[in-house]
Amino acid sequence: MQENLASTDEFAHRHIGPSEADLREMLDTLGLSSLEELIDQTVPESIRFRQPLGIGEPRGEFELLEELRSIAAKNSVLRSCIGMGYSDTITPPVIQRNILENPGWYTQYTPYQAEIAQGTLTTIFEFQTMICQLTGMDVANASMYDGSTAVPEAAMMAVRATGKGRVLIAKSVHPEYREVLRTYARNQGMPVEEFGYVPEAGTIDLEDLDRKIDGLTGAVIVQSPNFFGIVDRVKAAAEIAHRAGALLVVLFTEAVSLGILEPAAGADIVAGELQSFAISPCYGGPYAGIIATREKFLRQVPGRLVGQTTDSRGNRAFCLTLATREQHIRREKATSNICTNQALIALMATVFMTVYGKQGLRELAEQNLAKAHYLASKLRPRFCGKFFNEFVVKVEGKTPDEMNKALLKKKIIGGLPLGRFYPELADSMLLCATEMSRRADMDAVAEVLA
Repeated sequence: MQENLASTDEFAHRHIGPSEADLREMLDTLGLSSLEELIDQTVPESIRFRQPLGIGEPRGEFELLEELRSIAAKNSVLRSCIGMGYSDTITPPVIQRNILENPGWYTQYTPYQAEIAQGTLTTIFEFQTMICQLTGMDVANASMYDGSTAVPEAAMMAVRATGKGRVLIAKSVHPEYREVLRTYARNQGMPVEEFGYVPEAGTIDLEDLDRKIDGLTGAVIVQSPNFFGIVDRVKAAAEIAHRAGALLVVLFTEAVSLGILEPAAGADIVAGELQSFAISPCYGGPYAGIIATREKFLRQVPGRLVGQTTDSRGNRAFCLTLATREQHIRREKATSNICTNQALIALMATVFMTVYGKQGLRELAEQNLAKAHYLASKLRPRFCGKFFNEFVVKVEGKTPDEMNKALLKKKIIGGLPLGRFYPELADSMLLCATEMSRRADMDAVAEVLA
């Protein structure tokens, strides 16, 4: 009985199109005789495509599914060591089936009307609460597109809060995030300058930061674990930033690391990416970026905030408390032009945090840590700083690209050649190990690289 109900429910979720009677009724209402007539009246001739599509004759559902399976079987499943803050992850069945594959969640976008969006508002409120617990901050916004969006938004937030327009960002911050920041800053009149990292340790160069910071600096941005995987010196950076009257923005791209690392000490704003919370790499997105901060900066937070209140009957209820976007208030008063709300992805992350809990997240982080250090023990990490699940190795004898070609023969995608972003590290690559990494694959990587 349960199986029959499950299959019926699955069938009900499919869109099989209108019946002939439904189609006829809609055309009669419009006063049209055919779909062709409707298309003639609405689609310009200049963009009409009148030739038959080259997809063959119509086929039944089961015949078509069989062909798709045969095409999918040609794929070669490879194991990846790339990292860069985007890695393969386990998606528990409760998230896969109940959230990601449930069309009831697909249309969740903006909860404009609280009285009919209590479910969405509730999940966003719980999401914000859990992010505050993870980051040690007082408030957190609803999710944005990804972490690369969160970084420039955090920088502009710090500039507004301090009234100082200059931004310093560590060279050890994810290079693609730095590029997005520069794109934002170009038309904001917001100067952005980088400061270096210590060649031996892979941590930020505090002396370089101290030399470059001045009274016009409004934001200092660091990442921990940084792009090299190193747990960085956040507290020392905070002292330098605060001494100059700037705010410290701390970025994370590996959310699972928060299971064992303490919240960033001295941070004023935390920006991050939740892809490792059971969210598939998805060919580059969408993901869930977050910004969390101290309560005194509440009104500078971009995007939107969901708050708890009571309805006319005294029952617990939720509503949009702050929504400082140009869609909600006058454009010149907006603090953000974020036009997306990753409600579905944020819901997945919320369920992930609920399912795993504090202890489960810690155990998952310990798995990542143990596997990365197992792989590193067979190689020679380039930096001496403490790392989480990514680390840099110097390649001997061959180039990183040549090593990766050798790994592909073993159905393993190798590490990221760092010369693309760091010319001084052209002989090195970034490797990553997560809960998905298998001992046999890590041994194969070590055998090729060593």
